[in-house]
Amino acid sequence: MAGRGPQPKDPSKRVRRNADPTAETLLRFEEAEQPNLPTFFLNVEVDGAMVRRKYQWPKITRDWWAMWRDSPQAEHFGSTDWSFLLDTALLHAEVWGRGEMKHAPELRLRVAKFGATPEDRARLRMQFADADAADSKRAAPAAASARERRGQIQVLRPNEKASGE
Repeated sequence: MAGRGPQPKDPSKRVRRNADPTAETLLRFEEAEQPNLPTFFLNVEVDGAMVRRKYQWPKITRDWWAMWRDSPQAEHFGSTDWSFLLDTALLHAEVWGRGEMKHAPELRLRVAKFGATPEDRARLRMQFADADAADSKRAAPAAASARERRGQIQVLRPNEKASGE
């Protein structure tokens, strides 16, 4: 099974800090609404004749589409993201609606780009805000510093007595 390899090392922990050879391009973000699953027609053979029929999206794909609309990631999707995800919905319908498992690897790769699983979100460095709030509510350690935990430590040289003796 194809994979993406290990997670990249944190840039602050790298020994070599070479400048990125490609300059970054900053884009203005424009939030886009999720489009509806499109209506389209297919030509199917019925009793030896070609008939034009309206495509019915499988219920599981309609539910999957609604799940992406309600996901936390969706607030960061632009129009090109929704377009890519719409193409992915066709693959989802093929896998889950018709059992065409040959599309499953492509479906897995496509949804990974949007952070579908915990592993995908870790690779994309996505975190849910609730996790940050939970961390801030944790109690601080009882002793704040090593000196408070260990007290006064003195180095004794040979033939010297501790100051308290």
